[in-house]
Amino acid sequence: MYPFLKGHGTENDFVLLPDPDATVHGELSAERVRALCDRRAGIGGDGVLRVVRAAAAGAAAAGQDAEWFMDYRNSDGSVSEMCGNGVRVFGRHLARQGLIDPSAPVPVATRAGVKVLTFADGAADGEITVDMGIPKVVEVTAVAVGERTWPALHVDMGNPHAVAFLGDGEDLADAGPLTEAPTYDPAAYPEGVNVEFVVRRGPGHVAMRVHERGSGETRSCGTGACAVMVATALADGAARDTAYRIDLPGGTLRITWTTDDRILMTGPAVVVAEGTTDL
Repeated sequence: MYPFLKGHGTENDFVLLPDPDATVHGELSAERVRALCDRRAGIGGDGVLRVVRAAAAGAAAAGQDAEWFMDYRNSDGSVSEMCGNGVRVFGRHLARQGLIDPSAPVPVATRAGVKVLTFADGAADGEITVDMGIPKVVEVTAVAVGERTWPALHVDMGNPHAVAFLGDGEDLADAGPLTEAPTYDPAAYPEGVNVEFVVRRGPGHVAMRVHERGSGETRSCGTGACAVMVATALADGAARDTAYRIDLPGGTLRITWTTDDRILMTGPAVVVAEGTTDL
């Protein structure tokens, strides 16, 4: 038996595994991740967050100036570099357990480098803002669902995203059921890609759906919302420090691209259950 928690950020949900000294799980197996994320035979989630001290996490956290490391796995068991909603839930758990001081910025090590969390009003509850780092716009590519193809902007947020704007008169449903991964150029995305479909709702306001590599369509994707904001701001010629509202099926995130080229993501994080399991 070992402990677990269940949490979500805008309904992007995760199983958290407290393992501060890396003595409970060792190398987390893909089989265990799949069992935990199974929505019928397991606990259910879009991924697994192992909560481990950076000093005990090995090479993945080496050289990062942070006490805690977020060891993130997609629901299919594959390793992922980063999860924007997940890192907020990760921070919420640390604050609830008194393992960090929420009145000060909290660095968290990830496979995409250190992400810094700021808790609203310095309190353990309330929204959390994450400095997601500097975005990288790589190239224009294309994605397809069935016989439909859209141009897409490749935005790297520590993990890869292909952002496709649906045409005039199209709505998010026109992206199809997203039960299978959209097709894309594997040479552009050798490690796979998260694909976002976007429609405009108004000035500084868009809505999106996402197919996450290794997880399928999810209710929300934090790094994907950041990539969507970057693509939209570039298309709009928006001034820096302009905040965008990103609506997702599971809720709303607010994203700002600062004058010093950082992406700040603000949104909720909730822990809904905890217990023990032998999965």
